[in-house]
Amino acid sequence: MDYRDFDNYTKHFPTSDGRFGSYGGAYLPPQLVTAFREIDDAYETICNSAQFISELRRIRREFQGRPTPVYHAERLSRKLGKCQIYLKREDLNHTGAHKLNHCMGEGLLAKYMGKKKLIAETGAGQHGVALATAAAYFGMECDIYMGEVDIAKQAPNVTRMKVLGARVIPVSRGLKTLKEAVDAAFEAYLNEYETAIYCIGSAVGPHPFPKMVRDFQMVVGEEAREQFRQMTGNHPDAICACVGGGSNSIGMFVPFLGDPVDIYGVEPLGRGSKIGDHAASMTFGKKGVLHGFESMLLQDDKGEPLPVYSIASGLDYPSVGPEHAYLRDCGRISYVTATDEEAVEAFFMLSRLEGIIPALESSHALAYAIRFARENSTGSILVNLSGRGDKDVDYVIEHYGYGDKYAD
Repeated sequence: MDYRDFDNYTKHFPTSDGRFGSYGGAYLPPQLVTAFREIDDAYETICNSAQFISELRRIRREFQGRPTPVYHAERLSRKLGKCQIYLKREDLNHTGAHKLNHCMGEGLLAKYMGKKKLIAETGAGQHGVALATAAAYFGMECDIYMGEVDIAKQAPNVTRMKVLGARVIPVSRGLKTLKEAVDAAFEAYLNEYETAIYCIGSAVGPHPFPKMVRDFQMVVGEEAREQFRQMTGNHPDAICACVGGGSNSIGMFVPFLGDPVDIYGVEPLGRGSKIGDHAASMTFGKKGVLHGFESMLLQDDKGEPLPVYSIASGLDYPSVGPEHAYLRDCGRISYVTATDEEAVEAFFMLSRLEGIIPALESSHALAYAIRFARENSTGSILVNLSGRGDKDVDYVIEHYGYGDKYAD
C-alpha cells in the first residue's frame, strides 16, 4: 500500500472491537471487561462533542502552550551536508514532552466519567509528570507506578511528580523497569476501577486506549504538517520519530499517511542485537499478547516477554502499539534502529550546535535523521523532538562525560 490508499484511514481503523488488521483487541480479565466498555462508551460519546473538543482546544492553547513550533536546525544541517533537518518542538509543550497531549485528554474524559483518581505507569517519568499535572489541573488524586531502576535514573522527574501531588509507588519486581510498572499499575486498577481510571502512557493496552492515545496525539502531526508547508511550500521528503510503545510516533505519523512522504519509526537497538541488550520489538519480535493487546512482542518460546534494555527509560518496553504493527505490515511505515551510542552522539550534537538538549528517547529519532542527512545529498527530514533532556542530563554526564568526543 502507498500513501494514496490512506484516505479516511482513521474512520476505518481501529474497528469497533479495537482491531488494526490482526493486531490490537482487548484481552482482559472478566472483572475489567465492564470497566473498559464503560471507558469506550464514554469516549465514543464525547469524542465528537463540540463541548469536549472546545474545552480540549482551550486547554491546549491556554495551559499547554500549543501549537508548538517547527524549527529548522540550520547549523546541524549545514554540518552534515545539504539535506535539511527540521524539528517538531514537542519539548516546548508544557511539562517538556508530548505526553501531556493525551494526559489532558484522558483527564478530561475521567472528569466527564466522574472518576476521582488517575492511575498510571511511567518509565522515563514524562508520562508520570504529565499525568500528575493533569490530576492537579482537574483536582484528582494520582498514583504513579515506576520501576526502581527508572526511579534512580530519572530522579528529577520523580521529584516533579511528588511536587505536583502525585504518589510515586516504587516497583521492585523483575527488571524493575517499565514492563513491571505496567504490571503493577494494571493490578492496582483491578481494585479501584469503580472510582479511578487507568491512563495508559502510550498507544498500547486494551481497546480503546490505542485509539484514544492516537487521537489525542494526532495534534502533533496535524500541526507539523501545516507548519512545514507554511515554512517551505512543500511536504518533507521524510519524517521520523522514536518508537517505544509508540505514542509520540503514531501521533506524528498518522496525519502524514496520505501524503507522498517516507515515514520512519526508530527503535532502540541499545547495546546490540543480543537478547536483553535492546528493546527493538518491531525488528526482532513476533506476534504475541501483552498487557491486554496483541502486537509484536519480544518473547521467548513460551510466549513470555524477554528482558529489554535501552539507555532511554521511555523506550525499554518489550512490545509496541498495535497500529504500528499494522502499518508496518501494510508497508506504509519503515522501522529502523538506533544504538545507545548513536543516540548519545545525537544528544550532544543537537545540544552544541542548536542549543537544544533533547530527551534520550527523542535522540534516537534525531540519530536516524543524522544518518539520513549523511546518506542523502539533498532533501529534508522532519523529526518529532518528543521531549527535552533535562531529565537525562545527570545520567548522561555520569556515564558519557560532557560530550567532548562529539565536539568536532
